[in-house]
Amino acid sequence: MKKAKLLKSCVAVLAAASLVTGCGSGAAKDATTATTAAAGGTETKAAEASSSADKGEEVSIKVMIWDRGDAAPGTTVENNTQTEWVKKQVKEKYNINVEYVSVPRSSSDEKVNIMMSGGSAPDIVFTYNQGLFYSFAQAGGLTDLTEAYEKNGADIKKFVADAQNMGQIDGKQFAIMKQRGVESPRHTAYIRQDWLDKLGMQMPKTKEELVTYLQAVKDKNPGGVDNVIPWAMSGRNDTEKGYINYLGSYVNLASDKDAYVYSEAYMAVAPGAVDGLKKLNELYNKGLINKDFATDTNEDLYKAQVTAGNVGFFLDDTESPWNYITVLNQSAGGRTFVPVQCFELADGSYRTPFEPRHGMFVMVPKSSEKKADACMKYLNWMADPAVAENIVFTAEHKRDENGVPIKLSSEELSSKGYPGTCDDLNIVNLAMDWTTKKDSIVSKWIKDQSVEWETPDWFSNFYDVRSEGKFRFPVYANISQAEADYGKNVENLMVGYVYKLISCTPDQFDSLQKTEYDNLVNAGLQKILDARAEYFDTIK
Repeated sequence: MKKAKLLKSCVAVLAAASLVTGCGSGAAKDATTATTAAAGGTETKAAEASSSADKGEEVSIKVMIWDRGDAAPGTTVENNTQTEWVKKQVKEKYNINVEYVSVPRSSSDEKVNIMMSGGSAPDIVFTYNQGLFYSFAQAGGLTDLTEAYEKNGADIKKFVADAQNMGQIDGKQFAIMKQRGVESPRHTAYIRQDWLDKLGMQMPKTKEELVTYLQAVKDKNPGGVDNVIPWAMSGRNDTEKGYINYLGSYVNLASDKDAYVYSEAYMAVAPGAVDGLKKLNELYNKGLINKDFATDTNEDLYKAQVTAGNVGFFLDDTESPWNYITVLNQSAGGRTFVPVQCFELADGSYRTPFEPRHGMFVMVPKSSEKKADACMKYLNWMADPAVAENIVFTAEHKRDENGVPIKLSSEELSSKGYPGTCDDLNIVNLAMDWTTKKDSIVSKWIKDQSVEWETPDWFSNFYDVRSEGKFRFPVYANISQAEADYGKNVENLMVGYVYKLISCTPDQFDSLQKTEYDNLVNAGLQKILDARAEYFDTIK
């Protein structure tokens, strides 16, 4: 099967969904049943007969579920308190029997590929890998869900419609797309607030102001550390997180076509990116970026430098650095890093790429074509935000004063027979009413702290800073043959291309850039860019 990387771009923002507190549709069903039963006699029997007719004939479907090894004692990932609740709801509402088929999370795509190839896949399977989905569809291995979606996908259309184009190929719906919850940027920059204060400097708003700060950190060492590092990077070769926002600020995306052709995966070779690379090379040779970063491929050294308090600035994933900052704040006895937005574009504005709103591709194998309607009813049921909340947090959860669902503790989940990750059962919609509200999101961040490492004002500021210049790349389900053939290799080579240009001597930069760029072209880069441009022209 052909493989290609999931495109790092996204669809438009999903409209906020209204949500009621409590057990959602399940509670409403119980209340209706109780009222009907109270009427007694003939009316009860007539209602039951009518309800049975509405449900249709009994159908059984098998649904994939991840096994993370976190089932409660005496239960399995397939059979536990939460799966039994889901089975009951779906049986009562649709007369559908649900059976779960576990797949190890760590080798999920490999297992799905094997099951699909061998004809043993359950009726509903899923993946985050767009290339895997695309190759299944192109090989005729997926059920065309277009008709089932029209008939039985009302709540999917209502609550997660904006994500569904990513599951379409040539106008046909071959996958239902899972909708992400809280909107989040791909990457965020962090700076030492306490060092800014010691240096008497304001928060930088531009790249030039950032460089002034980095130079001051090198010259004055405000932390008094043995090995001060103004800007720390790692050499992980599977991600562009350490530099991409900076490089992107040198690129002018004049049109949607430019934004599609040079989505994040190809931003490092977009027109203007060389100027950003040359500036990073200058900073590196001035000693403002750690000299040995490119050899730190597992980023252990990078994390150690941050937690030790030697670093003044870094660019990373948006929330994962909280783990490092927690350790540092405890040892420092107070606030250290805060988020910063200082990568201005030519016009002074910002561009902060956000995560795609679509998540996993949920598919029905061709072998399960006759069960398409039943599968769609199951998926449509959990698209309702009220149902989705009960799946993620359990039907017995409560909400806090800001309307945020309160997750049961690990101990409570285990003692009640729930798996540690109930949210794995929610494969359609993570967008609930609270996920669109700043106060609710900030409240959840605060309550999610394992130790109290920051104050509410820090998280409120974090929300605002990370949202400046929110941007989404255009996205489509298509993967060209060139991208399927060369994409993954080219993207890996491109990270090396960037690292080599950052860390070479200034006099080597121009010749090395040409040589390394030619290597990318020889590996298929130009074919990929041409195919993306050609595809964009066909849809406009």
